[in-house]
Amino acid sequence: MKEITSAIVSGTARAEDFAALPLPESYRGVVVRRDDVGMFEGMDSVDKDPRKSLHVQDVPTPEPGPGEALVAVMASSVNYNTVWSSLFEPLPTFGFLERYGRLSELAKRHDLPYHVLGSDLAGVVLRTGPGVNAWQPGDEVVAHCLSVELESSDGHGDTMLDPEQRIWGFETNFGGLAEIALVKSNQLMPKPEHLSWEEAAAPGLVNSTAYRQLVSRNGAGMKQGDNVLIWGASGGLGSYATQLALAGGATPICVVSSPQKADICRSMGAEAIIDRSAEGYRFWKDERTQDPKEWKRFGKRIRELTGGEDVDIVFEHPGRETFGASVFVTRKGGTITTCASTSGFMHEYDNRYLWMSLKRIIGSHFANYREAWEANRLIAKGKIHPTLSKVYSLDDTGQAAYDVHRNLHQGKVGVLCLAPEEGLGVKNQEMRDKHLHAINRFRTEQG
Repeated sequence: MKEITSAIVSGTARAEDFAALPLPESYRGVVVRRDDVGMFEGMDSVDKDPRKSLHVQDVPTPEPGPGEALVAVMASSVNYNTVWSSLFEPLPTFGFLERYGRLSELAKRHDLPYHVLGSDLAGVVLRTGPGVNAWQPGDEVVAHCLSVELESSDGHGDTMLDPEQRIWGFETNFGGLAEIALVKSNQLMPKPEHLSWEEAAAPGLVNSTAYRQLVSRNGAGMKQGDNVLIWGASGGLGSYATQLALAGGATPICVVSSPQKADICRSMGAEAIIDRSAEGYRFWKDERTQDPKEWKRFGKRIRELTGGEDVDIVFEHPGRETFGASVFVTRKGGTITTCASTSGFMHEYDNRYLWMSLKRIIGSHFANYREAWEANRLIAKGKIHPTLSKVYSLDDTGQAAYDVHRNLHQGKVGVLCLAPEEGLGVKNQEMRDKHLHAINRFRTEQG
């Protein structure tokens, strides 16, 4: 791996040099093991520790098949799906690999007693399989996490509707938290030249998810002037939703849980901010009973910030804890878009406020290639900035996942894979200097 890393860091290697580099027989990756599936049985989620279930081990290097590419991973990041995988919930991911393995001889490679995790990467193409024409060894790339087969007509209007749609590194093997990753070539996008490896690896999953959920016609179709309620507005998803709202002429109403997180939103340009901890919102009286009075108090606070208007869109991802309030505060004819349920999957809300006010709930899951490409293009143009707060080594990925699980982070947390240190990979220093304050914002607030 040293030869590959040296070629990348030198910045002088050509396409033919990368093509000539020998591939290692194995590489290091962050895995969960099938034998460990029952290790947290009977424990509450909050007590499960990713540091005990995530392991860094050598795994054999796969050969790229038709339409695939091997990428040397300089950096990756931790998403909540890595946390879910490490906790073996809601289901162990080995069931995903087994089902995928039954699809074809090529897919059978993914059904292994270990699962290499990770749904983000920034790195360099090492090899491409038959039928790959758009990418070649030496290309600097980032990867989005949508893996599709497209043998069904269902996926050709929106690839997210492909019956064989999967999230790479979560429902497939050979993910990005590793020194080498196996991806489909239509997951690849150009690496933004003004970002370091770790910065470029951070936005992929969350920025694309936020783009589809908020901007795309497949999501809320946000327009200028919309009021957008954003839960966890300084977090991994919410920070991109906040930036997308501001860049698109909407007004974000940022919900956070601390003064520090409120300051991050202000530094992004948001003005309407609700610190739910300081204002003491408790949407549940107890484990089974919600409190509509708190919904009303929350709605009143929103109208104070918007000049008397309700929100047009709610950007939902906490799930059970907040969903009843989200449905209530949305304006008549408005939209609640949901892409996750980090506080619980079983949502409860008063349906009278939905049907009688003609509101819509839209389920949104990651993004198709076009949406991911457009989201990455906004990063490359300096319109949206990475929200990277802290970087870990590959060996410390368990601690990184633990911190995300316990919500001890701001924005995204990165992981250095082959990159020997932070700050490498910048090709456009002039553009970087122009946006340096925004790039460094989350690091500054974290510090």
